[in-house]
Amino acid sequence: MKLKMNSITRIAMMTALLAICSWITIPFAVPFTMQTFAVFLALIICGGVEGSIAIAVYIALGAVGIPVFSGFSGGVSALIGPTGGYIFGFLLSGGVKILFEKIFGREKLLPVSLLAGLLVCYLCGTVYFTLIMNGRGVSYTLWSALMVCVVPFIIPDIIKLCLAILIGRKLPKK
Repeated sequence: MKLKMNSITRIAMMTALLAICSWITIPFAVPFTMQTFAVFLALIICGGVEGSIAIAVYIALGAVGIPVFSGFSGGVSALIGPTGGYIFGFLLSGGVKILFEKIFGREKLLPVSLLAGLLVCYLCGTVYFTLIMNGRGVSYTLWSALMVCVVPFIIPDIIKLCLAILIGRKLPKK
């Protein structure tokens, strides 16, 4: 895939926005951040493929130790920790957006594609959280993990999704 300069610029801006939004944190078992807002906005502005590239670059920067994750953390330990599944889930959200774009087109069913991506992110992150915590001797059922890691985030994430759609529809796209 050959990227044009304006695509590279959009990807870089969305990667930076992801990092900045991850630093806006309210601590919790799984921290409240603005990351999901940035994921939604990247997928709206850049589309599924370029938005996913921005998310992948963000994950790669964090993996090599640059403190782009919540709490100014970075490194592989953040990815293999209890919340790492949600970070990888962002990338799966991009995959869902790509799938919707291929089937329905870029703008059709935009809220549905983002919501479906969020659900996939929740699933990935919650299963991962449960496995990691149980591996550490802290007993979590999938249900109890959902109560801690998903339920408190549903309304804030829906608000962030709506805000991203409102802003994203006003900004130029690729």
